[in-house]
Amino acid sequence: MRRVLERPAAAGTAAATTPARSPRRRAAVAAMAGSGLSNQTGAAVGALAFPVLGPLGVVAVRQYVAALVLLIVARPRLRAFAWPQWWPVLLLGGVFGTMNLTLYSAVARIGLGLAVTLEFLGPLTIALAASRRRLDAGCAVLAAVGVVVLMRPRPSADYAGMALGLVAACCWASYILLNRVVGRRIPGAQGAAAASAVSALAFLPAGVAVALAHPPTAGAVLCAVAAGLLSSAVPYLTDLLTLRHVPAQTFGLFMSVNPVLAAVVGWVILGQGLGGAEWAGIGAVVVANAVSIATTRH
Repeated sequence: MRRVLERPAAAGTAAATTPARSPRRRAAVAAMAGSGLSNQTGAAVGALAFPVLGPLGVVAVRQYVAALVLLIVARPRLRAFAWPQWWPVLLLGGVFGTMNLTLYSAVARIGLGLAVTLEFLGPLTIALAASRRRLDAGCAVLAAVGVVVLMRPRPSADYAGMALGLVAACCWASYILLNRVVGRRIPGAQGAAAASAVSALAFLPAGVAVALAHPPTAGAVLCAVAAGLLSSAVPYLTDLLTLRHVPAQTFGLFMSVNPVLAAVVGWVILGQGLGGAEWAGIGAVVVANAVSIATTRH
């Protein structure tokens, strides 16, 4: 008798909440698309400052901006941290800075689309390594084929830039694993904010050295600050809100589109055109990730 009475109530509740959830879901989807576009646009705008500040100077400013925003939002209680909390924060800060520096250095050499695609191998490897499914093994092979296409020998190949992209991928994978440790030991976003502050402090001498060696122009500084806001502050805050309204699986699928967004933004803003083979390689990495996520049961 209880089950019979509960069914109409559940149906009524679903009917009442579905219209409210639908606009929120649509807004969340739009926010995810905007977050990815903001991230890649920020990287492209930052690249415009490379002739003046170089990748090191742009990354230094980006770290300052990210730290400022996260410290304001999270307000970490740094004095309350014990050593078991500090050591993963210190490692996370080092990995965070190295990831951005190697990525931006790769962008300067091989372009935004290829650099982001190679960096994306980091989270893709983490996702596939934990699986024992044959389908995921096939996705790994497909991604490997894409990488081979992107890194194939040719006269114009910049292997140093590709190597930097792969180092960024390793850093992103380490960033994910360290974030899990930090998230378990420090509540909320306090760990991420502390790590960003550590990274900003580490880049302070480099930023001063770059400014003394190459006096920055107002335009270059504005581009670097915009990179920090668009690639760090906006995606972080947007993703924080988005994950409250969409499943993690849906979020992951949208993340997989970032290499394509990077290639398009690099073409539009930086004039970095890609050939058919490069697009095929990027597509293989994106499809491998999308298929793996879409077929995973949560």
